Amino acid sequence: MKFKFTLIAASLGLVLSSGHVQAATKWNMATGFADSNFQTVNVKAFAEDVKRLSGGELEIVVHSAMSLYRQPEIKRAVSTGQIQIGEILLSAYGNEDPMFEADSIPFLAVGYDEVMTLYQAQKPFLEERFNRTGTTLLYAVAWPGTALYTKTPVTQLSDLEGVKMRAYNAATARLAERLGAIPTTVEAVEVPQAFSTGMIQAMITSPTTGVDTHSWEFIQHYLNLQAWHNKNFVIVNQKGFDRLDPKTQEAVRKAAALAEERGWAASKQAGEAAVKTLASKGVAITEPSPELMREIKDASRPMIDEWVKKSGPDGAAIMQKLE
Repeated sequence: MKFKFTLIAASLGLVLSSGHVQAATKWNMATGFADSNFQTVNVKAFAEDVKRLSGGELEIVVHSAMSLYRQPEIKRAVSTGQIQIGEILLSAYGNEDPMFEADSIPFLAVGYDEVMTLYQAQKPFLEERFNRTGTTLLYAVAWPGTALYTKTPVTQLSDLEGVKMRAYNAATARLAERLGAIPTTVEAVEVPQAFSTGMIQAMITSPTTGVDTHSWEFIQHYLNLQAWHNKNFVIVNQKGFDRLDPKTQEAVRKAAALAEERGWAASKQAGEAAVKTLASKGVAITEPSPELMREIKDASRPMIDEWVKKSGPDGAAIMQKLE
């Protein structure tokens, strides 16, 4: 009888122990980009680092390519606690706050060094804004510099007159207007269909997005403008983060620091590799002539002034860091 009781107790202990293992916290993470994209690869590595550094106490399940939420919905989903963590293209929320669209103001910051300076200048202002909505910034990663993708060569600004151009935030819509084009809102994963149906005829985006969307199937020309570098930001629901024990919180922050460093390096490599891929697929890679670049800069210059005016003292403080 005593043996039977001992056996039952041991079995119960095993069940409870097993239940404890299964009680590890699980978070859902939404992102809008394809699995092959370097940003998503980095996000998945971040999730693996969190699990490793937390000793399995926190598992993050990544839902890519807008499979859980559409790109514009992710920020609110994290803020309201519908999901615990998400990756957002911050400039997509420029209508909410001018600080969010700084990344896509043409020629405000050009090249990775300037973009890092912009990020460091933005960071305290962004953290304040995220905190107001119950979220916390974990890390950010820049995209490679932008290029203009078109079906026909663009050698002068008038070539864009009346062309339907993809817009993915307020700034790109405004730029399309400034260039004489017609802005049309299209998310990255929807680009192939938008081109095939004639919804858009041109886009300004990174070389990696050009590869992800197989742009060589619907455009023939890549004009290397390097007008801006958008950034993706990974944010977490503050209440959800606060519920983690201190050790797990530290694991998340360590994983985020690793992801940020790894992501910026990966961005540079991915951009170079993507341009080579586009060229190998028959896309003509060209640099804008000095005359065309002057036309584009002259057309877009008012956007910097408009942004500084809209963003007030915070924007003025950032401009001082960039000058």
